[in-house]
Amino acid sequence: MNWTDPQQSVDLTNCDREPIHLLGAIQPIGFLLAVSTDWIISRASANIEQFFGRSHDSLIGRPASEIITGDAIHALRNRLALLRGADAVERLFRCALAGDDKYYDVAIHTSGAHVIIEGEPSTEHNYGDATGTVRGMIGRLDSAATLSAFFNEGARQVRALTGFDRVMVYKFDQDGSGEVVSESAKSGIGSFLGLHYPATDIPKQARELYKRNLLRVITDIDAEPVPILPVLDELKQPIDLSLSVLRSVSPIHIEYLRNMGVRASMSVSIIVAGELWGLVACHHYSPRCPSFERRSVAELFAQMFAMRIESRERQEVVEYERRARDISDQLLGAVASDDTLLRDPNWLSEILTNAIPADGVGVWINGNYAFSGQTPDTPGFAELVQKLYGTAAGRVFATDRIADLVPGAGRYASKAAGMLAIPISRTPRDYVVLFRQEIIRSVRWAGDPHKPVELGPNGPRLTPRQSFEEWKELVEGRSTRFTPSELRVAETLRATLIEVVLRMSDEASLERQAASDRQELLIAELNHRVRNILSLIRGLIRQSRPEEGTPIEDFVKTIDQRVHALARAHNQITDDHWGPAPLKALIDAEAAAFLTTQKDRISTQGKPVLLNPQAYSTIALVIHELVTNSAKYGGLSDSGRVDISWQKDNVGALVIEWTEHDGPTVKPPTRKGFGTTIIEHSVPYDLGGSADVDFDPEGLKARFVIPARHIADTPLTEMPSITAAPLPQTHVPVNSDLLLEQRILLVEDSLIIALDAEDILKRLGAKAVFTDATVAGAISTIETERPTMAVLDINLGDANSFPIADRLNDLGIPFLFATGYGEQSKLPERHMSRIVIQKPYTLATMTRRLPELFDDTHNA
Repeated sequence: MNWTDPQQSVDLTNCDREPIHLLGAIQPIGFLLAVSTDWIISRASANIEQFFGRSHDSLIGRPASEIITGDAIHALRNRLALLRGADAVERLFRCALAGDDKYYDVAIHTSGAHVIIEGEPSTEHNYGDATGTVRGMIGRLDSAATLSAFFNEGARQVRALTGFDRVMVYKFDQDGSGEVVSESAKSGIGSFLGLHYPATDIPKQARELYKRNLLRVITDIDAEPVPILPVLDELKQPIDLSLSVLRSVSPIHIEYLRNMGVRASMSVSIIVAGELWGLVACHHYSPRCPSFERRSVAELFAQMFAMRIESRERQEVVEYERRARDISDQLLGAVASDDTLLRDPNWLSEILTNAIPADGVGVWINGNYAFSGQTPDTPGFAELVQKLYGTAAGRVFATDRIADLVPGAGRYASKAAGMLAIPISRTPRDYVVLFRQEIIRSVRWAGDPHKPVELGPNGPRLTPRQSFEEWKELVEGRSTRFTPSELRVAETLRATLIEVVLRMSDEASLERQAASDRQELLIAELNHRVRNILSLIRGLIRQSRPEEGTPIEDFVKTIDQRVHALARAHNQITDDHWGPAPLKALIDAEAAAFLTTQKDRISTQGKPVLLNPQAYSTIALVIHELVTNSAKYGGLSDSGRVDISWQKDNVGALVIEWTEHDGPTVKPPTRKGFGTTIIEHSVPYDLGGSADVDFDPEGLKARFVIPARHIADTPLTEMPSITAAPLPQTHVPVNSDLLLEQRILLVEDSLIIALDAEDILKRLGAKAVFTDATVAGAISTIETERPTMAVLDINLGDANSFPIADRLNDLGIPFLFATGYGEQSKLPERHMSRIVIQKPYTLATMTRRLPELFDDTHNA
């Protein structure tokens, strides 16, 4: 037989001509054949002669067809083709393998390069419809109203099917110990119901095997196992019999059963959600071997039993978590309307314990604490929080025994033996802790679980326990355990409710604290805006270089008009304390400045809309340049007109359209001046929008899209406090080698200021300058261009450049910050030692401060 891959079907085309191979040790109730095309020496189980009348020696090197009929080989080939997965086993009942009147129940699977065929004589002559049997068993299961009744019905059904003296449903605990949760037994043999068994009774490796091989049977503990012949395969390796249905078991387990007085046993794994939930354990006090077909039905029933357990448990979890979500929604709604509830521990306790049952709640925020219900005393709570800092920082932590975490916690165990700690801040600082009281209970063990380990007769190994008489243990200092569902609810409360609510409280507290510093804040804000205005004007002057031969008066006039455009916009946005201003007022102001007697030549259409200050200043320059160009060369230069319209699109962005008509024929400019640069690039660069300009001969057309975040209905909040710094001198020698071969990332959210800074950097010898205005764009530039240094404006509109600084720091790229605020600008802790230069960017400032950047002390 040619087996290729456990995940694929097996090709048995030539199986009748392939040699047979021996395998053992198995229980003597059946035979086992291992077949492989790779072996020269055939092998078969030592008891093969008992079932087929052929000696082992006579089968060496012989084909399978000598003892297995063609029909049987065909049937086996079909079953083997159905195997899916590494642990799959297929079965065939009442199969005449040798062509005589003997029928066998056969199991077939793969093990490494071998196909394993196991068989035992059929003892069922007319079992009936196995599917109907299981369906009826499951129907009786589903009628059980409670989980206890469900377990009892499962044990009763398996006992009726298999005839064992005792059938138990055995459930594993989190620590590996187990409990008999239901039992069906014949009268007079006593009861194991409710007994616990220590984790050592079923070693970890045995549990893993139970997850692969779902049914194991021992028909007689006194039966002599059939040995493997030969012991090793052709590769000098023992054959893996993990999936064998007849394989013998460990002598230790046989000794364990003998100590219990059990002669035969069967266990069926209960797998729930991919894990070993428990076992259906069957005991008999005399030899017993249920038919292979009945055992297979029992295995199928156990699988259906496990699915029903999973369904019931999931239904309970879903219902519980649904109720908990409703409670968390109530919490959020209540605090949103009245944040003083956060300072009421009794109210908070009532809400939280409705979601997660507890006997008390302790709250620790910024070193302040509050209690409700049964909790530790104040010193005990403080000590507990200190332990949480190092043990469960930033995550939900639960234990049913606080004394394992805090020595001496036993003194308050009667009030608080277990806890669930929910961190409510990003740093290990603030907690809400739910406490549960001590539950003193008596646990019934099947023998003393703490009995010392002894060496056994089979060498230096554990000896199975010899006593299984009931042994009671009084468990103290522990609470009811917090379930996985409760832990998930706690994570939800932390992530979506409590943390958000307490952050709202923190923000309100910061606002109250900021009120006392209002005067300093206003001064720093004014300083910041003045610096930005100075930088903007300086950039306007530098970028508005006149063409050679242009009279100085024309140059001054151009500068004067641009500065006045900014001044008009500034007047609008400062009327409401640096708040949003109407777009219509901006257009009217520009029209009045250029068309004192013919204002009606500019028509506007659109609903009232407010622009935030940043957008307002940018659009003021754009409209100014459009009006200026139109008055010089376009529709406003003679008898033409300009139509300006605006409206919001389906995502809330503002679309402004400029259309000129009835003016002179329009020609694309042969030289792109500063005004054209402002029109085409200010909105995309400064505001993250788009600008399209069409030099249509019939009249200039332009379309601008301003993102919704720049459209406002209420004034913007004030900026953080900063201390002013003097402006540096401007007349210094140019050191064109200062930044020689440097590739510089410049992050600046104002196009004009960015152009000015870029010029300065290039004058100082920079090889290349990569400019960007956003965090995402700058980080992308870092990854693609890998600059050698960077200059970062701290404030980027509604964001800051600290994420960019973090990435540069990770890559070891030196950088400095720039700001329009004073030197008191608050930097993150990891960047506290960085250089901060004050705006506006000047040649003097850059020449003085840049050499410091390459000092290792600033880039540690």
